[in-house]
Order: sequence, then C-alpha cells, then structure tokens
Amino acid sequence: MSPLTRAVENSGATRLDRTLATPLWAQLHADLLRRVESGEFDRAFPGELALAAAYSVSRNTVREALRRLRADGTVVAGRGQPPRLGRVTELTTPLGALYSLLAEARARGVAARCTVRALDVRADGVVATRLGLEESTPLLYLERVRHADGAPLAVDRVWLPFALAAALREADFRECSLYHELDVRCGIRLTGGREHIRAVVPTVGERRLLGAPAGIAALAVDRLGVCDRTPVEWRHTVVRGDRFSVVADFSERSGYHLDVHNGRSRF
Repeated sequence: MSPLTRAVENSGATRLDRTLATPLWAQLHADLLRRVESGEFDRAFPGELALAAAYSVSRNTVREALRRLRADGTVVAGRGQPPRLGRVTELTTPLGALYSLLAEARARGVAARCTVRALDVRADGVVATRLGLEESTPLLYLERVRHADGAPLAVDRVWLPFALAAALREADFRECSLYHELDVRCGIRLTGGREHIRAVVPTVGERRLLGAPAGIAALAVDRLGVCDRTPVEWRHTVVRGDRFSVVADFSERSGYHLDVHNGRSRF
C-alpha cells in the first residue's frame, strides 16, 4: 500500500455531495476548515495530490479551496513549498505608544512584509488641511498592504509633505519601516502625535485586500504624527480586528483618558 493510499484511507475527509448546488470547492473548503479546527492537521497539512485522492476531486477543485484558505491565513504556502497551517497572529500594542506595525510584528518573531500599491506625489486638500498646509501642497502618498506570517493584516495609507519627504521615493517599502526611512533619509523622527481608533466595516475593496470574509470586523486607525509639534504625517490604517488589539495601563491615582464622541471622559 502506497503512502498516498494509506493517507486517503486514514483521512477524516467527509464525502462531498455532487447533487448539491454548492460547488465542490466550497464543500471542500468547509470540510478542511472543520478538520483544521478539530486539530487533525496540527502536525502536517496534506498536499494537493493527497487531498484530490481523499475527496475524489480534481486538483483544480483542491487549488480553489486552498486559495480560499490562503486568503484568510488558515494555510500558508510559499512557492515550491508544501502548504502548512498558518499561525493565528494577533499583534498587541500599547495604547498611546508610537508604534510601527512592521516593528511590532518582527519584535514578536512574526514574519512581516509589505506589498506596495502606490508611492507617488499627489494633492489632497482634506489631508493637507489636517497637516496644517495649503490645500494644494504636494504630498508624498504611500499605500501598502501589510502581511504577517504570510496573511494580510492591514491596509495602510500615509501622506507626508513632499517638501520634507521627497527622499522617500527611493526607498523600498516592501521590507523597511517608514519611520526608519524617514529618520535615515530625511532626518525626521516623530516625537508624538494623536490617534483615533474606531471600529469600521471595511469596504469591499479593503476586504478583498485583507482577505477578510464577510463579518470580520476591522479597526480604523487615524494618526497625526508630529515632529517637535510640527505635523509631518497623516495615516489611515484599516486593520483586521481579529489580528490586532490595543491595551492600556491605568492606576487608581492617574487613571487614563478616553475621548468619547468628541467629549473628554476620565476613568
């Protein structure tokens, strides 16, 4: 008996029903999720051939189910490498800290990278006003999709005054931190700022970029970053709520502050 035949006979696969209107790949996707949640694949995840044999389906059907599993981070597969279960990664950052998602991920041993969608110069009157600039002021715009352990984590959009950040056009933001490059190339180091974090329903486009199924919550983080009280960064980040959280310390003596509906509340 071959290893493949043995694996098929010993698998916990549920027989797919070809009389249903539900596509075979969708049935396969659902059954693989069931088996993942039961812990069946904790040691190893089967390859395409084994799955095709176990479920008596074509490799195209298997590939579509695996594509969906990769999109939500359940399965990770590099080029030329067998699929494996992805780690459920949640990044936690202190409330009020000046943080970088890339740095936070790597500090926790999480493989992090970015896909750069845009790096150009444009005008945006609303953002320029937030930065205290004339509406027609040229701005450097950077848009990235952040990935943690191979799965999409956040859609990140940043605007900076072009006069200050022109040197960033030469940076490779697939692997490097914006704040590091801003310091090294432009001599600008953020010293503080203000953030507004709120729950949002991601747009259809954002959900696609995040690989997030319908119903997955997201957090929107709006940040005004300053250098010695001068605004230098406006950032809008949409991050998967199931993979990111913030924490806050408080004490009986000092408490902490929360802005609620533009009003000041002290706890």
